[in-house]
Amino acid sequence: MKEEEIRPIRVFDEYLRLAALDADKYFNKSPRQLVLCPACGTRGVYSFSKHGFSYEECPVCQTLFVSPRPPAQDFFRYYQESDSAKFFATTFYRETSEARREKLWRPKALMVSEMLQKYGARQHALLDIGGGYGIFAEEYERLTNKKVTVIEPGPELAQICRQKGLTVIEAFLENVTAEQLPAGPKVFVSFELFEHLHDTRVFLQHLHALMRPGDVFLFTTLSGMGVDIQTLWDESKSVSLQHLNFFNPKSVRLLIEGIGFRALDVSTPGKLDIDILYNNQAQIKDRFWRNFVAHASQEQRQEWQDFIAGQGFSSHMFVVCECP
Repeated sequence: MKEEEIRPIRVFDEYLRLAALDADKYFNKSPRQLVLCPACGTRGVYSFSKHGFSYEECPVCQTLFVSPRPPAQDFFRYYQESDSAKFFATTFYRETSEARREKLWRPKALMVSEMLQKYGARQHALLDIGGGYGIFAEEYERLTNKKVTVIEPGPELAQICRQKGLTVIEAFLENVTAEQLPAGPKVFVSFELFEHLHDTRVFLQHLHALMRPGDVFLFTTLSGMGVDIQTLWDESKSVSLQHLNFFNPKSVRLLIEGIGFRALDVSTPGKLDIDILYNNQAQIKDRFWRNFVAHASQEQRQEWQDFIAGQGFSSHMFVVCECP
């Protein structure tokens, strides 16, 4: 898989251009509050600034995170009103939906199904937190013939999911009540949402309260220890105003186990780290990676990608945990 197939540079760069403008428009005058490491509570060390946001790295668990941080209501306003959020929810999704269906969501539905089979949870009711356009839900229903409930706070996206025949709870997870959920054992899934959360502990605590022993939470998020993010650092396109938290395999375990979950699987099955470096050679300062991506064959790049993913150093992280 290539980055261009699921994230066309022309479209993605336009989104990033709009996001940079919105960072100033929505957050320039925001009050900021100090945030400790969201994984272990340690005071972070300043690393760099980007788009008016200060990024700190935890000296204990190496989580990268925004601190000081604007209030949550400013982010809610940004998601509801900003040009970049609207562009992402309309133009970006529209132009990439079918490619992402084939390259991302269909394989992910299979991967989730196999993972749940491994842990004896494949028959549980599945709820997709932040289900967006509902493509994963469609593919999972097609694959398993089991209904999926989408939890989606965006009115436009919620309506799109309803038009597809999906069951929808139109709310942020933090406002969902147990009475709104299907009966019986449950699996909650969340994809590419965790890095956006203003307060991951509040999110996880509420989710934990909704779950019963044996229920499963499965999510993907960005790992700040991923090779592409570590190499490009402040030049990484993944470091944008929406992304507040970059956990890693070590720190995400600290977080979820501290809330009361039992970690079942933490892996980094990413496919794009080396391709991202190849597409951003001009921003690479490290001599080894700059020369490697310039001279390695496609086969060599793939071998390194497989190694990076297998050793836990891809920026795409996959986490499975359960309520004990």
